[in-house]
Amino acid sequence: MELRDKNGLTEKEFLERYQPSDYERPSVATDMVIFTARDCKEDNYRKLPEKKLQILLIKRGGHPYMNKWALPGGFVEPDETTEQAAKRELLEETGVDNIYLEQLYTFSEPKRDPRMWVMSCSYMALVDSEKINVSAGDDAKSAEWFNVSLKKEKTEVNEKSDGFVSVTDYVLELEKEDEVLSAKIRLTKTRTNSGLDSHYDIVENDGLAFDHAKIITFAVLRLRGKVTYTDIALNLVPEYFTLTELQQVYEIILDRELLKAPFRRKYGILARQTDDYSKDAGHRPSKLFRKKWLRE
Repeated sequence: MELRDKNGLTEKEFLERYQPSDYERPSVATDMVIFTARDCKEDNYRKLPEKKLQILLIKRGGHPYMNKWALPGGFVEPDETTEQAAKRELLEETGVDNIYLEQLYTFSEPKRDPRMWVMSCSYMALVDSEKINVSAGDDAKSAEWFNVSLKKEKTEVNEKSDGFVSVTDYVLELEKEDEVLSAKIRLTKTRTNSGLDSHYDIVENDGLAFDHAKIITFAVLRLRGKVTYTDIALNLVPEYFTLTELQQVYEIILDRELLKAPFRRKYGILARQTDDYSKDAGHRPSKLFRKKWLRE
């Protein structure tokens, strides 16, 4: 016996009469926060080059936000998942695939895109800078790497009878050569007996399209959190690396200097020693290591 709903319809009859156009539906896009760690030019050949944490941005070639910088991404095609769309965009923008990729968050505010309601299923990717071949997509004027800086400006905590409200302001700066983009992002956390609610607001924004300053801030904080208890940082070093290079990657992510001995005690488990040495001119060769992935 077939089940019937309150209108006396079977499932087949219901689906035959169903009109999707009766409901407003959002479009779905993927936005990619693509991180890499790159060496900076060093005038003194005897010094090891410093690393910078960078993300890839594209300059929009059309409206809306024409000539503004934005995260690479695009709309999800009817025959693909959001993850497939993210991998497609990643390959188109960097020329690489089969790299670290994870979903960040779905940003779904109705007015985040001036064209229509567009939900962004955002992703974070980590790319070895030696493998990258950057190219701008059809809808972009150019694609460039920007140095990333995210600093906490202040935090205010107000106690409540059943919890607290914490408000933290972050200053985001993205820099390349003589161009600097900046934004102030406010993270509000509300803890009550029923749980924790967090949301991000853009307080100030100079040069970034859409709500991408919010997405970038979310990604940097996610990366900083995960780097302390996973092997995620290994995705930002080449196949062969020194322990100093690995420490530099941690320092640029966490935005602070780390003591050499404690770092090696804690994170040395991520490196497998080889019989090879670095061949950099101007300073003493260092032992080379290979990645040693953690097992769950």
